[in-house]
Formats: sequence, C-alpha cells, structure tokens
Amino acid sequence: MAGYAKPEVLVSTQWVADHLHDPTIRLVEVDVDTTAYETGHVAGAIDWSWKRDLSEQVRRDIAMEENWEKLLGESGIGNDTFVILYGDNNNWFAAFAYWVVRYYGHQRAALMNGGRKKWLAEQRPLTTEAPRVTAAQYRAAEPSRDIRALRDQVAQSLDRANIALVDVRSPAEYRGELLAPENLPQEGAQRGGHLPGAANIPWATAVNEDGTFRAADELRQIYGGKGITPDKEIIAYCRIGERSAHTWFVLHELLGYASVRNYDGSWTEWGSLVGAPIER
Repeated sequence: MAGYAKPEVLVSTQWVADHLHDPTIRLVEVDVDTTAYETGHVAGAIDWSWKRDLSEQVRRDIAMEENWEKLLGESGIGNDTFVILYGDNNNWFAAFAYWVVRYYGHQRAALMNGGRKKWLAEQRPLTTEAPRVTAAQYRAAEPSRDIRALRDQVAQSLDRANIALVDVRSPAEYRGELLAPENLPQEGAQRGGHLPGAANIPWATAVNEDGTFRAADELRQIYGGKGITPDKEIIAYCRIGERSAHTWFVLHELLGYASVRNYDGSWTEWGSLVGAPIER
C-alpha cells in the first residue's frame, strides 16, 4: 500500500465495510469531540474517550497497565483480537490510541485510513446503537518503552547530533505565539516556544485532503527535507501527545524508521518546567 514499510497497519474504509460482521475484529472509535460517537458511528464500533479511557484521572500519565487490561477486556478485546481504530480530525486520537495499544504490546492493530472523515464523505452508513459486547480476558505485554520519551530523556537529547526533534504543532505554536491550536482554549503551559533545535513539521502535512495518509515517497520528502531521517533517533512532540502520536505512526509504522519516540508530556509539560530551555 503506497510503498509503506508496514502496509498491514492501515485498512481501507471498504475493508472495514466488508468486515463489519467479522468476530475476530473490534472496531474502536476515538474522537477529539467526545460526543461524536453518540451522533452516529460505524456499526459494531465501541467508543473510547481519550479523556476517560486513555489516561489516568489523578496522576498525569497514560492508562496504567491494570486499567488498560480492564478497558480492553470490557471492550471485548482479547490478545488475539484485530483492533481497528478510527476517529475524527484525520485520526488524531485514534493514532494516540494506536500508540498506547502498541506501547502495551498488542500486535494486531491498524488504523482505518481516512478515519471518520472519509467514511462520512463516502456516505457510508452510521448507527446510534451501541453494540453488545461480551467481555474478554486481556493481559498486557511488557511496555514497549522504546517508543515513549519522558522529560529526562528529552532533556538529555538536546544538542545531540544523532537525535532529531520534530515539533508537529502549528507554526504559530512553534513560534510561541499560541499555547494551543487556534480553535482550542489557550491553556496548558506557562510559556510558548519550542524545544531547542526542533524542526517544525505540522502533523497534518502527512495527510491528503480526504484524510488518508500521503504516499511513502511524499512522506520521505516531507520529513527528510527537514532533517528527520531514518539514520537518527527521532523524538516527536506536540501539546499533549496526540498529534505527535500521529507523526510517530507515520515515521515508525509507515516509513519504518527504527527509532521513534513520542514525547506525550509534550509542550504542556516542557513549557512549564522550571529552568527548561526553549527557543522562539
């Protein structure tokens, strides 16, 4: 598929339509707009909230192992289930959910290419009925810590020639003029700016108008042209980690870069750290 390193991590809207009644798959919708699912979703899809299900409610962190196992089990997902994720906004949070799925070692997973946007554009059917789910047993694997960057790792990566930082936010956020995307409340960090030496490649440059991912050759030109090359260790970040998970998916899964980490603490953490260096 379009020259990707791992074509199996994407499925088309037609593939999903053809497999709606396949008992070996589980469709999961994860939206920026947490009310979108209720207005209509792909038949058989369950709803994960990025606020409730993908993160801890007291400490700032992704879902802890025991909560993750509980979520997947209650979602009818076993260790052999093929998990298909999709969502609004060109799969923003669907990509974040995919990254967490991979972090906890689940191998059978893919994104529906184009997400909710493409499904709606093709006028495919939606339902407001939540599916009946039979609970399953799920056991998470040892976390894949090599795909996640924590703040100390980021601090130690500054000014190292073999490590490339990619800021996937908008140019205005990168320049420090905004603290969040323009349509969202401007909150979450004390200062604006970017990590020293980071290249700015907005996440949306990786997708076509219909929400599908660009071909591999186009993606290599986009990232390689700004020094984000496969011979380096890459750290991607945004504001809270969901847009950078989308870029992590592009670099690690579609292009096959060997070493790519998502810094999910991102700018809401770094922009508020005392003494942390920034550029504008």
